[in-house]
Amino acid sequence: MKKIGFVIPWYGDDIPGGAEADLRGLAKNMKKRHIEVEILTTCVKEFVPDWSKNYHKPGVTEEGGLLVRRFPVRAGNMKAFDEVNYKLMKGLHVIRAKEEKVFVEENVNSPMLYQYIREHKDEYSVFAFIPYLFGTTYYGVQECLEKAVLIPCFHDESYAYLKCFRDVYSKVAGMAFHAKPEYELACQLYDMRDVKSLVVGGGMNIDVSFDADRFRDKYGITEPFILYAGRKDAGKNIYTLLEYFREYKARKQSELKLVLLGGGEVSIPQEIQAEVKDLGFVPIQDKYDAYAAASIFCNPSANESFSIVIMESWLCETPVLVNEKCAVTQNFVCEASGGLYFKDYVDFEGAVNYLLENKEIADTMAKNGKEYVQSNFAWDTIVEKYYNFFQEIAKRE
Repeated sequence: MKKIGFVIPWYGDDIPGGAEADLRGLAKNMKKRHIEVEILTTCVKEFVPDWSKNYHKPGVTEEGGLLVRRFPVRAGNMKAFDEVNYKLMKGLHVIRAKEEKVFVEENVNSPMLYQYIREHKDEYSVFAFIPYLFGTTYYGVQECLEKAVLIPCFHDESYAYLKCFRDVYSKVAGMAFHAKPEYELACQLYDMRDVKSLVVGGGMNIDVSFDADRFRDKYGITEPFILYAGRKDAGKNIYTLLEYFREYKARKQSELKLVLLGGGEVSIPQEIQAEVKDLGFVPIQDKYDAYAAASIFCNPSANESFSIVIMESWLCETPVLVNEKCAVTQNFVCEASGGLYFKDYVDFEGAVNYLLENKEIADTMAKNGKEYVQSNFAWDTIVEKYYNFFQEIAKRE
């Protein structure tokens, strides 16, 4: 098989984000197994309010052992884009065709990247595009439909309902999904009859070590606590978790704390400021130790296509609590028998109480989750699935 080109709007070893981490891990683990891969991306640094500025120099570099080809980004009309994006962020599933055109044209775009794909596609067996909602994917796949594999990272959100996406993505050669509910959503929204599909999951480094006492000693946290790890913003439902925790503390005489890890700023209600420890970014080993020290790991997000933090929590032998509104994380919890889920505050309180008061059952859930991750998401397993899938796509050409 010829080389595989991974196409992503921005690339870097230190860029946060699930899709970015997934792409890095997949490409690097394929390279370790002597599969020829390249990263095709723009000169944008990362996802920022104005992505029409070039940060990196165009050209070819080697980064983290991978060959990276960067192409200049075309300056977009950010004002026009923001006006349309605001409507989509508000959950409008139907906007005018003219507005859809603005959304994709003023998105992250690089005509030189598209030209490169068009002129060099015979050198590649497959181009894998991630995620679905950026111009680099929308326009990039159109240059190589017969070789295009979309790793969409779909959520049930307004962007996924755009007609322009439906028209184009129904023509790609293949789609690879992180979870069964993501695939089911795609089948609802797109014409998948001629699209080869695979539910592959996400790759995880399963060889992690952890020490709960080390975390408690370093950060001076002796009480039981719920842990949240990830970007601290409204889109991740962090304020729902804070409100539920505030109500829990008001209703219960409990020494339970809430520990937050990750970037972003969050406004903590005054009544619980002494009960919430916001540690920001911590070293990766401290993160694993924090998972192990926590009584419960909570991911309140309603929109996930995978959840690395849930998998990490299970690997560190801690049960998880997730939002019932997120079909993906609820599905993982049910498949793994690795935790509980909540619909509202009453569910949240009941789940927290159950996990705290039934430690033996909670420990069993955690061990179930660990076995689930080890069996399904080890990098050797994921790379083999992707490689076989890419081979099948290449044979269809």
